[in-house]
Amino acid sequence: MAESIRVQMEVGPKGKRFAAVAPDWPGLSRGAKSEGAAIEMIRTYLPRYATVAKLAGMDAEFGADSSVEVADRYPGTGSTDFWGISFAFSDHDRRTMSGSELERELTLMQGCWTFFDDVRARVSETLQKGPRGGGKDRDQIVMHTFANELQWKPRVGPGSPLSELLTDDGLRTHRETYIAAIRDLHSRGEMAGKWPLRYLIRHTAYHTLDHAWEMEDKDLTHKAS
Repeated sequence: MAESIRVQMEVGPKGKRFAAVAPDWPGLSRGAKSEGAAIEMIRTYLPRYATVAKLAGMDAEFGADSSVEVADRYPGTGSTDFWGISFAFSDHDRRTMSGSELERELTLMQGCWTFFDDVRARVSETLQKGPRGGGKDRDQIVMHTFANELQWKPRVGPGSPLSELLTDDGLRTHRETYIAAIRDLHSRGEMAGKWPLRYLIRHTAYHTLDHAWEMEDKDLTHKAS
């Protein structure tokens, strides 16, 4: 089990927001208005990410009660300041991955997908309203998540119509081709457009998880009517 979770801190250019990114655990990233608050957010979400690590078969090496260690800081973009989300590449993102490192990251990304599918299958269709997510209900969040992934797909290969992702076969095909295209780019030493492969994987995993957790937090299944 990890004794500490390594975190890189992406700092907005005006210091308005900070995004804490766990480079060894794609998808584990939280933002806040201060570095300390971002670190605390990561700590809070460790038990929730443990479910993803288990789905990926890596629960033994992930510590839900581990400490958090800031290993690096790097400059973000204006979008980091505005959203509190990682939009910049770290030195780690730019490093070449071995084949085993790539497969580990892809396995964790698939764990995020599996978790997302589980959440959308069990939460209420109507979600609790509030500022987070602009008041979207379950199916709107699912459509948004899939649509964004399709926008990133041309970086690695042709995309599919959004309607196809709403079927089990279509979604499975999309994900299989997404992964195959990343493997192909890696084998040729190429990036996903202007994005390093590590960034594409962690950004895909983050967006998937963020909306899965949003649906969990706003689920009305067990709320009294």
